[in-house]
Amino acid sequence: MKRALALILLLGTALAGCKGKDELGEARATDIPQAVAGQSANAPVVESEYGTPVKDRVATLGLLNKRNNLEQDLVLKSGESRRIGNLIVKLATCERTPPWENPPLTGAFVQVFVEERASAQQPLAWHKVFSGWLYKESPSINVVEHPVYDVWVKDCAMKFPGEEENPADFAAPSSAPKPAASPTPSASPSAAASASPAPAAN
Repeated sequence: MKRALALILLLGTALAGCKGKDELGEARATDIPQAVAGQSANAPVVESEYGTPVKDRVATLGLLNKRNNLEQDLVLKSGESRRIGNLIVKLATCERTPPWENPPLTGAFVQVFVEERASAQQPLAWHKVFSGWLYKESPSINVVEHPVYDVWVKDCAMKFPGEEENPADFAAPSSAPKPAASPTPSASPSAAASASPAPAAN
């Protein structure tokens, strides 16, 4: 009897752990534990002399739950954290190379925390599973190595001088280049000969 009860309890716990389709759910801000909120990136963020200030940059990160194959986008400003269930993603900053530099790169400094047990006997605790730069164009340079979650960079919204507006939008109509007038077609010599009256025969 005890064995059957233990088996039922074990199955009930396993089914409760499988949240199904909505496990990732909608990304929503919830309370970030103080132990995680107090951890910051190792190096201070350095402002670039070009482009959008760090505080105004917005990164779009992809998040995949490998357990149920659900994917969603997280849109975070620099310094913002987002908690989804037992996962916290923190964005320190994001960056992309200026348009005049090659090769183009888009990156974000991300920290990922997961609430899990180190062993079956220990209580749930927050563990930092990743801290570093992720690159959109070269995702294999640095990857989030976790059995359940994957995080990657999709975009970094920032602008550089000259990208703010399209200069053509502000050109006055009078100063805009006008198309050249097409020349009127001249009649071909054979057409001109047939159009002239024939000389009178005597």
